[in-house]
Amino acid sequence: MKCAVHVIGGGLAGSEAAWQLAERGVSVALHEMRPLRQTDAHQTQALAELVCSNSFRSDEWSTNAVGLLHEEMRRAHSLIMAAADAHKLPAGGALAVDREGFAAEVTARLEAHERVMVVREEICGLPPATWDSVIVATGPLTSPPLAAAVRSLTGEDELSFFDAIAPIVHRDSINMEICWLQSRYDKPGPGGGTADYINCPLDKLQYEAFLTALGSAEKTAFKEWEASTPYFEGCLPIEVMAERGADTLRYGPMKPVGLTNPRRPDERCYAVVQLRQDNALGTLWNMVGFQTKLKHGEQTRVFRMIPGLEQAEFARLGGLHRNTFLNSPKLLDESLRLRAEPRLRFAGQMTGVEGYVESAAIGLLAGRFAAAERLGSRLSQPPPSTALGALLHHITGGHLSAEGDERSFQPMNVNFGLFPPIAAPSGPRAKGSRASKGLDRKRALANRALTDLEAWLSEPAAIAAE
Repeated sequence: MKCAVHVIGGGLAGSEAAWQLAERGVSVALHEMRPLRQTDAHQTQALAELVCSNSFRSDEWSTNAVGLLHEEMRRAHSLIMAAADAHKLPAGGALAVDREGFAAEVTARLEAHERVMVVREEICGLPPATWDSVIVATGPLTSPPLAAAVRSLTGEDELSFFDAIAPIVHRDSINMEICWLQSRYDKPGPGGGTADYINCPLDKLQYEAFLTALGSAEKTAFKEWEASTPYFEGCLPIEVMAERGADTLRYGPMKPVGLTNPRRPDERCYAVVQLRQDNALGTLWNMVGFQTKLKHGEQTRVFRMIPGLEQAEFARLGGLHRNTFLNSPKLLDESLRLRAEPRLRFAGQMTGVEGYVESAAIGLLAGRFAAAERLGSRLSQPPPSTALGALLHHITGGHLSAEGDERSFQPMNVNFGLFPPIAAPSGPRAKGSRASKGLDRKRALANRALTDLEAWLSEPAAIAAE
């Protein structure tokens, strides 16, 4: 392993980076500190453990940017996507996975690979100078000594915010005489089913009582150094959303549209709480969108006010943890190397992407860039018209305002707003069909992305270094 590339962190990004390196003939030392040192969010020592949700979100590639990213990663032979597909669960149009099976699959395939050595140790401080190629993929829960060393090296303060975890409920404690199974708009999932979610209905009085209880419940207290840390808008705690207005939840995670209570088919629900299957056995269900910073006792009290969850037993209650990100546009180059010390690359959530799939995607790119470099070549960046390229472009400077202000950088999920514009197909269209026009534009963006991705993947494995 003398010429190995070292990958620090065995989460989704680090696991994907290690796989991409190994599959290209490069030896890898994958360093993971668990179980020697646990984090506030992890519960096992498995590689690629999912800690916040079991959902990879939409799997529809033609009209959804994250689904497009799924498809691009599949075509790039992603380990994370292969494991997700092997352990998918019913979830309507989303890709949800069995947590344990998914992590076990990733762990087994990496440990069995002849060019991968998994090392269980914590890297305290900067990697040794003898490690000439390193990918740091330690995620938002980077160990304090390493985080401090990176800050010292770059002279930059970290970009931080809180991320919250949703509760998980035992299936047999849910009252199915009140709740029912249905996917929104009866949309078929990967297995063809249209009943992949458990739905808990609320009338207006029940919804208002729930909001009142949510607003008065005790929250986790912030430490002094945490007080000014902002939330990520894509993963707000349920109680923070509720503070923004009485109808915020009804237009967010508790929206009732596309659902029909079979016991009252002629009466639209005022609000609905959905639960999504969390494991292959179907014994655990995740409260969709119910990430929270309520104290544990308060969670039990307030969430049992939801019809059908009066006797709910929780396998895991919600929680809160602090995330750390680099000011990537200023600190990283286009191949994810640290400008202050190019032997170090960064991948995953540390770079300013948000979400499981986005983190793994940046790991995929970091692994490919590092492999080409180790083999004495240089790999071109994926076109910005692809989902992979759009994400990379965002975190390496594409977010900049006209004034070039790096301070405007914010963590981002993949979305079609990151792609270069394209004209929607023209032709006769019915009056008032703005939504249809928007779908046509997304399909055009997605088709262009896959065409451009195939051209990028079919290029010579690397461009000769100058």
